[in-house]
Amino acid sequence: MKICAMTMVYRDYWALAQWYRHYGGHLGPRNLYVIAHGHDPRIAEICPEASIITIPRDELKHFDRVRLRLMNDIQSGLGNVYDWVIQTDTDELVCLNPDQHASFADLFATAEAPVLFGLGLNLAEAKDDPEMPEGANVFSYRKTACVTGNYSKAWAVSNGMALRWHGVFCGYKRAHKFPFVMPDGVFFVHLKHAHRGALEDANEVRQSVAETVGEEWNVTGWAKADFRAKRFFRKLAKAEYLEWDAAIARGYEQIRGNPVRDSERGIVKPPFINYVCRTDLPEWFSRA
Repeated sequence: MKICAMTMVYRDYWALAQWYRHYGGHLGPRNLYVIAHGHDPRIAEICPEASIITIPRDELKHFDRVRLRLMNDIQSGLGNVYDWVIQTDTDELVCLNPDQHASFADLFATAEAPVLFGLGLNLAEAKDDPEMPEGANVFSYRKTACVTGNYSKAWAVSNGMALRWHGVFCGYKRAHKFPFVMPDGVFFVHLKHAHRGALEDANEVRQSVAETVGEEWNVTGWAKADFRAKRFFRKLAKAEYLEWDAAIARGYEQIRGNPVRDSERGIVKPPFINYVCRTDLPEWFSRA
């Protein structure tokens, strides 16, 4: 079975290194595709064996919509030569419980739908967490996570279907019945808050872009990036703590059991539930 992973990046170097290490280890680095938003030689240094596609960064108005179409078009093209395409942001890693899935190929061989979702985990740097050495596996240094519906995203496609708004565009007549498949032991981990230093750098870029483009950017979180980061850590601290097994059981109950079926937009996506509960990751994540 042929599998690849793709992402788009602009200067998020720490997350890109994590993305390359993770998916390169699972799929082989030559099956990775990185879309560089503007020429950046550092991307090739971080991802030396990946295929890098550089696109211009001279027009940002409405770029979020352009990015969505571009990513889906490239994903669809890759689907002509790969059986499955993994599509995530640079700070998103899909982790498989090794006791349930030996590999991505093992998971896809038994897939019950052409698009798969993963139970979302927002990984965070806790107050007492040690400093993370450069190049280290994030899961060896970070354990605190929040179960989240917002990041229980669609991430793998087998037939070129378009991913949209954290879900999948399946057509207006199919949204009411399209399968919302979130397999056990498959976790969609969001790394944005897992490294405070990298978060500060990324927020500076987001704020700069929002100020440059103004209302035309149309990405609500970018203009108030620091405020939203502080709010996340504040709400995470107040979230109910559950041990791992209880936490994911609650997550599956609230998220897998309640997909949003938007027939007007033709989309199936996870429910917007940000703080289901707080938990600690088990040790196997450092080997995932």
